[in-house]
Amino acid sequence: MRIGSFEFSIRELAGSLGNLGTLLPFAIGYIVVCGLDPAGLLIMIGIANIVSGLVFKIPMPVEPMKVIAVVAIAQQWTPSMVYASGFAMGIVWVLFYAVGMVRWIEKVTPASVVAGIQAALGVLLAIKAVEMISGGWLLGFVSLITVLLIRNNRFVPAAIVLIMLGVVIVLVQGDFQQISAPSLAVPQFASFTIHEIWQVMILAGFAQIPLTITNATMATSSLLKIYWPGKQVRSKQLSISHGIMNTLLPLFGSMPVCHGAGGLASKYYYGARSGGANIIEGFTQIFIGLFFAAAVVGFFMHFPMAIVGAMMFLVGIELTKPAWALKIDLELIPVVVTIVVAVLTNMAWGFLIGLLSHYLIRYFWICK
Repeated sequence: MRIGSFEFSIRELAGSLGNLGTLLPFAIGYIVVCGLDPAGLLIMIGIANIVSGLVFKIPMPVEPMKVIAVVAIAQQWTPSMVYASGFAMGIVWVLFYAVGMVRWIEKVTPASVVAGIQAALGVLLAIKAVEMISGGWLLGFVSLITVLLIRNNRFVPAAIVLIMLGVVIVLVQGDFQQISAPSLAVPQFASFTIHEIWQVMILAGFAQIPLTITNATMATSSLLKIYWPGKQVRSKQLSISHGIMNTLLPLFGSMPVCHGAGGLASKYYYGARSGGANIIEGFTQIFIGLFFAAAVVGFFMHFPMAIVGAMMFLVGIELTKPAWALKIDLELIPVVVTIVVAVLTNMAWGFLIGLLSHYLIRYFWICK
């Protein structure tokens, strides 16, 4: 069924599930390790998905800010610290939008470095996916083959088949007995202190900014041009969207979120083509958050990670494709430099060293 620019179909439903590999591990970590309220987290992300789908009219992903997520889970932050980090990043992105910072960075960043950042993210996703598959190689292999065989099937989409396979495995293993019964839950107002805002910025916030600039703004905007050539979403639009989401959602229990290139590639890879996927995903998350928040966390704690890993692995490979399409000339050097440095260190250093290599090559080539 199509309503205006929005399609509601089994393919869009499958595409809405494609982002699980990016969302699931961090969401569970935030809830289980940091103690976030699952109802607030799910309902706020659901609202963000619906609004993003309506505004952008494409399957715009809503996913965790990864640097903050990794640090928060590793250091076992309190819920108020997580909420403070989201609010702080919201203020940062509102300010960046106001002064045109992202627009300026976008102007000085060549396509080769953006492609390198996308490819580096793909490599990192693939590495993480292999770690997840290592707990069940046979199941991971079966999942990979399943995706490759029926990825483009409009009636039996791969993402839905894999989720159902996971449900069957959980059922056969008897883990459903450990899952909580349904109950009504609503988001609670969250609070944090100014001290916590500064604390989390020092711990992870400042390190998150370069990754969000490269992956969640420039790389996402670039990928959108490939998937939807006639539709342009500028980095500054993504910047203000990050700002609005993160100044509002953490007040009611959300983790810090962004629009990432990995999530976009995931949704597109598994069939999403319109904002309908976001609306389907959003209403599903709100419904689960209201009635099955504790149950769904218990369910996915027992869900086979090899299946999620297989989904992530193929998305990682997909993200490297823009780098393959570049001409074989000196511009490939910044791509390789960006990928290597980003994978060995982090996205921020990959971006900076890749940018430096581009301008050094350009300088010496012109001087020559």
